[in-house]
Amino acid sequence: MFSCWLPGLNRGLATPTGRIAQLVGRSLSRSLQLSSRRSVPELSSFVARTNTCGELRSSHLGQEVTLCGWIQYRRQNIFLVLRDFQGLVQVLIPRDESAASVKKILCDAPMESVVQVSGTVVSRPPGQENPKMPTGDIEIKVKTAELLNPCKKLPFEIKDFMKKTEALRLQYRYLDLRSFQMQYNLRLRSQMVMKMREYLCNLHGFVDVETPTLFKRTPGGAKEFVIPSREPGKFYSLPQSPQQFKQLLMVGGLDRYFQVARCYRDEGSRPDRQPEFTQIDIEMSFVDQPGIRSLIEGLLQYSWPSDKGPVGVPFPSMTFAEALASYGTDKPDTRFGMKIVDISDVFRNTEVGFLQDALSKPQGTVKAIRIPEGAKYLKRKDIESIRKFAADHFDQEVLPVFLKANRNWNSPVAKLVMEEQGLGLIRRMENQEEDVVLLTAGEHKRACSLLGKLRLECADLLEARGVLLRDPALFSFLWVVDFPLFLPKEEKPGELESAHHPFTAPHPSDTHLLHTEPEKVRSQHYDLVLNGSEVGGGSIRIHDAQLQRYILETLLKEDVKLLSHLLQALDYGAPPHGGIALGLDRLICLVTGAPSIRDVIAFPKSFRGQDLMSDAPDFIPPEDLKPYHIQVSWPTDAETEKNSLNPPHHPES
Repeated sequence: MFSCWLPGLNRGLATPTGRIAQLVGRSLSRSLQLSSRRSVPELSSFVARTNTCGELRSSHLGQEVTLCGWIQYRRQNIFLVLRDFQGLVQVLIPRDESAASVKKILCDAPMESVVQVSGTVVSRPPGQENPKMPTGDIEIKVKTAELLNPCKKLPFEIKDFMKKTEALRLQYRYLDLRSFQMQYNLRLRSQMVMKMREYLCNLHGFVDVETPTLFKRTPGGAKEFVIPSREPGKFYSLPQSPQQFKQLLMVGGLDRYFQVARCYRDEGSRPDRQPEFTQIDIEMSFVDQPGIRSLIEGLLQYSWPSDKGPVGVPFPSMTFAEALASYGTDKPDTRFGMKIVDISDVFRNTEVGFLQDALSKPQGTVKAIRIPEGAKYLKRKDIESIRKFAADHFDQEVLPVFLKANRNWNSPVAKLVMEEQGLGLIRRMENQEEDVVLLTAGEHKRACSLLGKLRLECADLLEARGVLLRDPALFSFLWVVDFPLFLPKEEKPGELESAHHPFTAPHPSDTHLLHTEPEKVRSQHYDLVLNGSEVGGGSIRIHDAQLQRYILETLLKEDVKLLSHLLQALDYGAPPHGGIALGLDRLICLVTGAPSIRDVIAFPKSFRGQDLMSDAPDFIPPEDLKPYHIQVSWPTDAETEKNSLNPPHHPES
């Protein structure tokens, strides 16, 4: 069937006829001529200016230009600095009587007023050049000026070095967007997304498809936003991701799907999460894990900003078990060492009580990390803080062991450890004189998780004292693979839940365990980690309806009626398929070095999920709720106080 109409479609697109053909031909020819002449975008087309403020150089000397922008600075009513999105330029205010009207406009206008000026590009007088400004060799000798819009007194100055609270920045976001840093972040984001589109659609034949925002509740995963409908008792849900739709597109034969997708999760108060966020969403038919990984490596290499250095491929990979054992987390920061080391065999015959107790249990282990030059940089209060953290959050003991330097800081237990196994410990941990060993004992996963947290905490402490461990200019990508397919439920440990989502295919080597020991089954899920943050995740999907039904109904105890459409689709000749989603906000945040994902989103919500600029969410009058057959049940004062004291906790998704 495809062979009949697809070539015809291509021919129709390629060879229009008659008058339309002539118009398309001329337009295409003109576009090609323009694109061949110009390697940089034309930033002043269609508008009232001839140039941008930031583009003018000595090569423009003598040219008559018209500029539009904001007054950033004025000095002695002789000079002003005009700013637009591309940069700054100095404007020379005329002093002769014939230009009195121009001088009045430019001298009386408040800071941040919008003006249009026309004049000549001239050289600055010798010795007055400013090497810190790209336009520092020239200035504009103004002939005419127009005040386009005056500015009232601002709540803060539009300068990057001015300290502003985040709440104030979010309340006046339209002003904060004028800063060079926000302009840089959003423009770099736009450029990377455009390059991603080129790579996927133009180079590899992906189809950009918009999927619905109004959907239905999906079992498992994060909490979803609920949208009322006019049918009594029926509600839409905003999708956490286009997961089901992209799988259905593969059933529909689209073969290669891509979308810059808006996603929604009602996760309550999370410090660095957003209730609405953006994914680069991808799905492919007839693909395996290496294929997806190669695609993403090529995508990032192609779209990576040139000023950030090249991206080396292929990215290294590590199993989930290896990541947990060496780094105590499934998203390790591999820019620095301080790996976790299992030293259980060193202490098999120990007399130290808490080590003895741990090793006598079936899953008991002794683990340690080495802090390079810890004796030099860590203070007593740091050591006490580390021990308190372990006790409060993990109910575990951490034993700091000083080998030579500051040996008198050792507790009696640490001294006993050094007397008993000091030589073996030094040899295993490859210690130097001023290193400190943090040692803990307990169940493998618990001990590793604790040391993983302490590894990052100690890195923060060392860097605060001037030690460079994590190079901010280094981008260390890592694939983490072979995750467990299921995890025990927190509230009901005897029951299972999906480690990621219920559509992830089991590892081919473990399929036989689904019916006997499902908790041991590995998945075909893969995460992409950058500098200790997860920036992407995906999997090979289940394309067999019977297997999908068994996992949903029998293992996860989910209501399969909610997914009847997907199960039916899988029964109608679904191809093998897999995909991935890159978290665009987090990726851009790491690329730009921004302190928060809110700094790479034009209009973000606060960490409580509020829009401080428009004061959303907002109340709706009861009469507006009537068509949706719902009414508000107002909490009592006691309930409100309880909720403010105990905000909902959501595990990492």
